[in-house]
Amino acid sequence: MARRKKIYEGKAKILYEGPEPGTLVQYFKDDATAFNAQKKAVIEGKGVLNNRLSEFFMLGLQGVGIPTHFIKRLNMREQLVRQVEIVPLEVIVRNFAAGSMAKRLGLEEGMPLPRPIVEFSYKNDALGDPLVPEEYIIAFGWAQQQELDDIVALALRVNDFLSGVFHGVGIRLIDFKIEMGRIWENDFPRLVIADEISPDSCRLWDIETGRKLDKDVFRQDLGSLSDAYTEVARRLGVLPSNVTHNANGTMIN
Repeated sequence: MARRKKIYEGKAKILYEGPEPGTLVQYFKDDATAFNAQKKAVIEGKGVLNNRLSEFFMLGLQGVGIPTHFIKRLNMREQLVRQVEIVPLEVIVRNFAAGSMAKRLGLEEGMPLPRPIVEFSYKNDALGDPLVPEEYIIAFGWAQQQELDDIVALALRVNDFLSGVFHGVGIRLIDFKIEMGRIWENDFPRLVIADEISPDSCRLWDIETGRKLDKDVFRQDLGSLSDAYTEVARRLGVLPSNVTHNANGTMIN
């Protein structure tokens, strides 16, 4: 990796120049952060799990006709992806009240919402990724109205797919966030799902017990984050059923 040109480093991933023009190598780190990086830790094996899980979801989305930036997984920690122009928004889809929404509106955690709700936050770590209304998005040119309509429609399709996949393995998809990018074809932009889809970006609860299987385990000190993510991967068939973690968090058979 030292010989590659680093394009960008975020809290959980590093992007390197890809082998072909228009491609990038996405490297998944073991870093865990919460509360806008105020809480940090290194969880050994987390990057491997998220790489495999994100591959699983991206391929699944492609299989139902939802375009993504994913090309192929290169190894245990890296993916080859298309280089895209990132829309500077986090697109949040909520099925149940939880997290910041529950606090803002005084709702009971886990309360079903009348319908899936799509929210947007402006991607800016220094500002804490503030929620923004559609009016801001249009006014500041982060997306045009038609493109924003397409983003909402695409996000709801992703929600339908993910909700069904998780429900099939006894997991409730409470909410999730995704990023979208533009790929330019003949001067026309095409929206694709970018970044990653993993327990880092989803809120997942066991349907029977309510046990949390996402980054809230780290945020709220509820136990082993590695165990939670491994459980998700096991249920989805991404990892063999006999995979466990040792005391250091390393995956073992």
